[in-house]
Amino acid sequence: MTIKEIQEEIIEEFSMFDDWMERYEYIIELGKSLPMIDQENKLDENLIKGCQSRVWLYSELENETIKFSADSDAILTKGIVALLLRVYSHQKPENILNANTDFIDEIGLKEHLSPTRANGLVSMIKHIKMYAIAQQIRLAN
Repeated sequence: MTIKEIQEEIIEEFSMFDDWMERYEYIIELGKSLPMIDQENKLDENLIKGCQSRVWLYSELENETIKFSADSDAILTKGIVALLLRVYSHQKPENILNANTDFIDEIGLKEHLSPTRANGLVSMIKHIKMYAIAQQIRLAN
């Protein structure tokens, strides 16, 4: 599935909810299905700076696509990172770099987060894109 198709699927899913309490519950549920980061990768170097809670993000190259794993000590943040990994994991680096993040605005996520959580969301996306740049360079060499 392409990044755009996954984003459209997420937009459609979020449109089914009547209010933001239901959407928050859904995001928390997504966090419960997050592919867990291996303990050996739960290192300070994999911590995302700029997040209110602790978020670890790890990537590895698998058949020319990037496979992400993550964890967080906060249930809502864990759901947010799960949502991002659903979009960006198992995608080629160039597709990640070329993808827009309009779906976040379309589902209203950013405007329904506290300013510190919204900053954390931006930091997570930046890290995902940085990993994509690093893996793209690796593939080119």
